[in-house]
Amino acid sequence: MGRRAVIVAGRRTPFARAFAELLHLDAIGLGVAAVRGLLDHTHLAWREIDAVVWGGVVLPGGSPNVGREIVIDTGLPRSIEAMTVSRACASGLQAVTLAAAQIERGEADVVIAGGGDSTSNAEVKMPQSLVHKAAPVVMKRGAGPADYLRLLSRLSPLRDLVPRAPRVVERSTGQLMGEAAEDMAARNLVTRGAQDALALRSHHRAAAAVAAGRFVDELVSVETQRGPLVADTMVRGDTTLDALAKLRPAFRKDGTLTAGNSSALTDGAAAVLLMEEGKARALGYTPLAAFRSWSYVGVDPADQLLMGPALAMPRALDRAGLKLSDVDVVDVHEAFAAQVLSILQMLASDAFAKERLGRDVAVGEVDPARLNVYGGSIALGHPFAATGARMVTTMARELHARGGGTALLGICAAGGLGAAAVLEGI
Repeated sequence: MGRRAVIVAGRRTPFARAFAELLHLDAIGLGVAAVRGLLDHTHLAWREIDAVVWGGVVLPGGSPNVGREIVIDTGLPRSIEAMTVSRACASGLQAVTLAAAQIERGEADVVIAGGGDSTSNAEVKMPQSLVHKAAPVVMKRGAGPADYLRLLSRLSPLRDLVPRAPRVVERSTGQLMGEAAEDMAARNLVTRGAQDALALRSHHRAAAAVAAGRFVDELVSVETQRGPLVADTMVRGDTTLDALAKLRPAFRKDGTLTAGNSSALTDGAAAVLLMEEGKARALGYTPLAAFRSWSYVGVDPADQLLMGPALAMPRALDRAGLKLSDVDVVDVHEAFAAQVLSILQMLASDAFAKERLGRDVAVGEVDPARLNVYGGSIALGHPFAATGARMVTTMARELHARGGGTALLGICAAGGLGAAAVLEGI
């Protein structure tokens, strides 16, 4: 009905390698840090906030609605409703587009959306066999020593008592995500050299952005046991192709994926402030950007697990009434360099367009000068549910600084999912 959701601001914690600087902050603590930083920057009156929509992947078992816990721990009015959504690595973007839809349907005027994860605090699960044997005893009213002794006699140390390490594995195929990316690299003839070159560019562009102060207004300082953390920790501006070439394959002995051309396990959170455009202007805020469209798709995980963006990005362009050549900047999540290069290859392929998209000609080639202009997840890190909100924040600020234009975002996700969105600057 003429309502438009606009992005007003975005803030995120620095991104840090798992089990390092942000070790002692869980997903809720990281979310609180990002949201507090956003509120401190915008000076928004808390009474104006209608809702919080948060994305999470590594959810705490005892409090999985992280969005609601953020509202409570931040000290926001408890009348603010909140929910948590999970779409694997696209969770942050999902949260933001849900917030935009909520505003445009007239259900809210001001929404905080985003996401975050603490891989460092992923819960280590005990075997389900232990749960099946122990639960009837632990939950039995009046269970006594004899019950526990009988339970102990039934337990197998190796089968029932050894914790299972968390793994990024597809439930339907049993494959590690890195193994699926290796399959994509082989199938699409993506070389190790090409992957290392893309990783190098990611680090160098991210380092240049850091040197230029590009991220200063996006980052919030986070107190850690080692003191304040004010910047991302994994950007390597001094890395070289020779250094990357010396790294060993990470997933297969004869593979091409390494720790250098893959995103690392990361801790962090990112928050975005969205408002109805008239409300934003009435409150004195300058809108940065708005969504022209978005798209979410699914593919068979046993096919090419991470190919989803090659389907979602064309669909988002169609919904926005744009061609790839119309777009000013393209931002693609770098889960693995092999996955990004495969997506680019698919977009440029007539055969892929005919087979998968039902169109006669390719979507088009992405100009490297317009791709991931400030680096990507390989350099910056990838806290699963934070990445989408990070991308939205950076691209919204970029378009506003340019005085307008459009950006195309693409994200692959576990489960054979893909996501894309088109932003327009205001």
